[in-house]
Amino acid sequence: MENVFLNRHFSVSCRLLLVLTLTLMRRNSEALQVIGGSATVVKGGTAILPCKLIETSETLTQITWQRRTREKPKNDNFFIIQSDGHQYVNGPENRFKFIGSFSDKNGSLQLSNVQLKDEGTYTCIFTLFPSGNHKTAIPLNLLVPPVTSLKGNNLTLGTGEVSLATCTAAGSKPPSEVTWLTGTLAVRVTTNSTQHDNGTTTTTSSLFGVPTTEMNNQSVQCVIRTTGLPEEQVLPLTIQVHFPPIDVMIVQRSEDSYECVANANPEANFTWSRSDQSLPESDIKVQGSTLQFLRKTSNLNGLYQCEAVNLYGRKGGGQLHVYMDFASGSCTAAWTLFGLLLSLNIVAFLLWYLHKHKNTLLRPEVGTHGEKNVVPKSPLSDDRKEEQESLWHKVAEAMSKKANVWGSSDQ
Repeated sequence: MENVFLNRHFSVSCRLLLVLTLTLMRRNSEALQVIGGSATVVKGGTAILPCKLIETSETLTQITWQRRTREKPKNDNFFIIQSDGHQYVNGPENRFKFIGSFSDKNGSLQLSNVQLKDEGTYTCIFTLFPSGNHKTAIPLNLLVPPVTSLKGNNLTLGTGEVSLATCTAAGSKPPSEVTWLTGTLAVRVTTNSTQHDNGTTTTTSSLFGVPTTEMNNQSVQCVIRTTGLPEEQVLPLTIQVHFPPIDVMIVQRSEDSYECVANANPEANFTWSRSDQSLPESDIKVQGSTLQFLRKTSNLNGLYQCEAVNLYGRKGGGQLHVYMDFASGSCTAAWTLFGLLLSLNIVAFLLWYLHKHKNTLLRPEVGTHGEKNVVPKSPLSDDRKEEQESLWHKVAEAMSKKANVWGSSDQ
């Protein structure tokens, strides 16, 4: 009877000890905490995977890391930390670095150059004695900035609606928002998104409108925003509408200079011409769109025209009617002409006067008593007459030569 009593007493004591032990372990387990969290990082950056055990006095025997990622969809152990060091389970992965402390029950890891394949859930497991394993899951989220582009289409003047420009935010995570700043332009916007297997999204937005001359050189902006990224991207674009020359006209820039202007895209080249005649290079200078008269002479009178040409067409411009009066020549020419005419008149008068009086043989003389007497003059000899006539001819010839010289200088 005594042995039976002792066995029963021992059995009860073991049960009480076991209950007490389990109670203490449960209380301890309820008190300890595994602190984790989540990590978000931009592609190519460095992520911290936090993991720390607190509120326990149990003995830590091991820290184990598991992962389930895009690259490794099955949960597997990849890193083990013990009191005497750490090791990789399936070969070294140098991008992971242990930054915690085993003695402080801190199992945090650092992952550098994070890629899309690394995104997933990482689990930190603390193994304690006697309570066993305690773990927490750390989600790793990746932000992927988009590859952006803005392209203007090749536009020509028209009356139908076409695509003016396309803005693309490619391969972003999360998807990007694409909007436009268009001012007062009458345009329409369409936006489409495509999701890729790696979790990224490409967003494409197009601008539609009718190409007009008023739209040419107007500025628009594509604005791209991605959640989680601090800065938005603004892409500017100047719309180019190509069209042949229009509104061609001639504008006077100075007293002797004229310019041909036109509205065209791309800019027009200009050609000057003269109606039914070529341009005299010695009297006219053409430089680009400008026509300049180097001097004013009546032989430049006529009709001048300019033509504007670009890759999309050609168009003739206004007409320039040029009339230069002879009086508009130089002052030297005017005074030369005046002197020539005056000299010729004087010579003509002298010749007329000498010819009229050359045969007069008598001249009146006043007598001593006031009466007029006719005194016979000595008749001229034949030699004297010939000498006088020769003199008259020389004077006339000299004046004629002088007149020819004046006339040629005016030309």
